[in-house]
Amino acid sequence: MILTLEEVKQFLRIESDYTEEDSTIQIMINNAEAFVKNIVEYLDETNNLMMSQAKLLVLVLVADFYENRELSCKPSEKVRYSIQSIITQLQYSYGDTYES
Repeated sequence: MILTLEEVKQFLRIESDYTEEDSTIQIMINNAEAFVKNIVEYLDETNNLMMSQAKLLVLVLVADFYENRELSCKPSEKVRYSIQSIITQLQYSYGDTYES
């Protein structure tokens, strides 16, 4: 798990005692984390910078899913560049951190 439900709720500015949407938010987290793991050949959990970028990408994706639930099949225009930039960094900036 890259992020906890509590971390994501804090980022979304949702009170921790508001639990009505927890299962929906958890589904969004699971899908965002699966997306990150699918685009990165190897996610090195000991690499703090890589994990920081992965966490940011999950947060941005979940926020976009949450704010645009009716259109959650693709990122909104306002975050598309940020998402693509982080994806590119995760895919290409850490090629030497693991053995093939």
